[in-house]
Amino acid sequence: MRTSVSLDRPVLIFDGYCSLCNGTVDFVMRHDKKQEILFTANQHEAGREILEKLGKDPENVETVYFVENGQVYERSTAALKIARKLGFPWSFAYTFMIIPSFIRDAIYKVIAANRYNWFGKKNTCRIPTPEEKARFLA
Repeated sequence: MRTSVSLDRPVLIFDGYCSLCNGTVDFVMRHDKKQEILFTANQHEAGREILEKLGKDPENVETVYFVENGQVYERSTAALKIARKLGFPWSFAYTFMIIPSFIRDAIYKVIAANRYNWFGKKNTCRIPTPEEKARFLA
């Protein structure tokens, strides 16, 4: 491994070029009142290292990953686990876990497949502002 990334806090791994994904990061940062969740892009060294360590393909930018307590979650399960961390009213979304994952993930996959067309794609990966830097893994 290139660096040693600690997984003692939850980590959201996202597509750094995706406008929808970056908007999601902004939303989570605003609503994570405990500032517990850390962030990194699939394209960054830390994101790649974490995904490789957990047996996931770092080239797969079709899903958001959420790593918590050594477990990696993908697609709709990751999104719902993240929502649960944000507190009320966002945590209420976690009740959608009762819907089977194959149904939730089918909807997720449609959005993921069209996200660049619907929301746009950036030419460069997200660069955290000085205020955000402490929450991003490099």
